[in-house]
Amino acid sequence: MTHELRRKILLATSNQGKIKEYHAMLAPLGLAVEGLAKHPRVQLPEEDGSTFAENARLKAVAAARQAGLVALADDSGLCVDALGGEPGIRSARYRGGESDAERRRLLREALLGVPEERRAAHFVCAIAVASPEGEARWVQGRADGLILAEERGDGGFGYDPLFLVPELGRTYAELPAGEKDRISHRGKAAARLPLLLDGWPELWLRKKG
Repeated sequence: MTHELRRKILLATSNQGKIKEYHAMLAPLGLAVEGLAKHPRVQLPEEDGSTFAENARLKAVAAARQAGLVALADDSGLCVDALGGEPGIRSARYRGGESDAERRRLLREALLGVPEERRAAHFVCAIAVASPEGEARWVQGRADGLILAEERGDGGFGYDPLFLVPELGRTYAELPAGEKDRISHRGKAAARLPLLLDGWPELWLRKKG
């Protein structure tokens, strides 16, 4: 990909936290990120896949076809060992929680009485990129940590205030944005995008007719 060219890529989300993170990560690749706010007619499908990758692909393909642009979508979530992998692919709608704060509260309640040594967890992020013609490819990243009993930090979003990075002694919510991008599940997946995009040049060639 020629990085001097500012190519548009539709980010299939309305989550402002994700949009901010992707803008920072994709700008060095010469990609101008547009969120769904600029494409109000795009309707994302129900996330009924059985894996993060399936859900990311469903959203990317639908958004690309409807907007006529290359689209990127991710599906990410928190998997807690002591809860059998929950919240997993239901992280954004865990136990019916309607806000990040409520979902964090529900997670803390589910882990009451679980000692710290059994609070191992990992974040997963699958990123899919799709063409308007429906072809899609994906990459995935993972980050391991522990779930705290109490929240720490006021940065980030989602479960960040509860997710401790043991080697740093800080939660995602306590990390500067650049440092989080470097070590996070989403950052690790995004770091693989240059190889995917540079190896898929026809992605940027729009078909006619």
